[in-house]
Amino acid sequence: MMSSGYTSLDNQKVSGSVAAVSDPGHVSVKFTDSSLQTFPPSQAQGKISGGYRPPRDADDSFSKPAHGSSSDEPESGGWMRKFMVSAYKQYFDVDTSDVLERIKDSLIPFRGSFTEKTASNPDLYGPFWISTTLIFVAASIGTFATYLAHKLQKKEWDYDINMVTWSACLFYGYVTIVPVVLYLLLKYFSAPSGLIQLWCLYGYSLFVFIPALCLSIVPVEIFRWVVAGVAGIMSATFVAHNLKVHIASAGERWLLIVAGIFLLQLGLAVVLKLYLFTVTV
Repeated sequence: MMSSGYTSLDNQKVSGSVAAVSDPGHVSVKFTDSSLQTFPPSQAQGKISGGYRPPRDADDSFSKPAHGSSSDEPESGGWMRKFMVSAYKQYFDVDTSDVLERIKDSLIPFRGSFTEKTASNPDLYGPFWISTTLIFVAASIGTFATYLAHKLQKKEWDYDINMVTWSACLFYGYVTIVPVVLYLLLKYFSAPSGLIQLWCLYGYSLFVFIPALCLSIVPVEIFRWVVAGVAGIMSATFVAHNLKVHIASAGERWLLIVAGIFLLQLGLAVVLKLYLFTVTV
């Protein structure tokens, strides 16, 4: 009995002491829901997410960002925007499959579906690299052809560095200036086409000259002329077939446009043949 009494008394003391103890420095913390950003972002744009919508060049102007969209670079309205790098970013958003598909279409000149396929997404990536590749292929193969010709005749040979400079001026100048001239001509005849679309079309039309230059290394003069002629005709036919809608709307003057396209492409082939593969020893 005494043990039970002492136990009850001890419990009362402990209970009293616990109730009497307070912690004035205790602060209750309430955790709220986290608002961390979800990765990847739900509003991601680009070819990977599929949210990207390529620009159109049908109205002959560079597309502007959508209303309310943000950009890392300051916006500039009017014609000054065309001199900014941001105006051309959208025309380099293509992947390998896009470029390969367009190259394949350029090698089938009579199909005429290139313009339809690229109407909503004309690119400048392919034309730039095709022109750059042509510069080095033309310079290297032309140099190698002259080297072989000199060695076969046991003549002294010197490398001509000007061939690289000449090739750069030829291809970059051609793929830039000729579409601009054609754009102005079509606009004058009331059959306008987008300038970016023309740059894209002419850039890919030059791809056929890469295998043509590689075949021209064969030291047979007639064979070289045939290769140059076939490449020029294929390139000209590719451009003409893909501009047939614009050319047809020009009325009776369509013959002038077609003749200009063919003469320019054939002229490029002849210049390549005469300058790069006419060897004088």
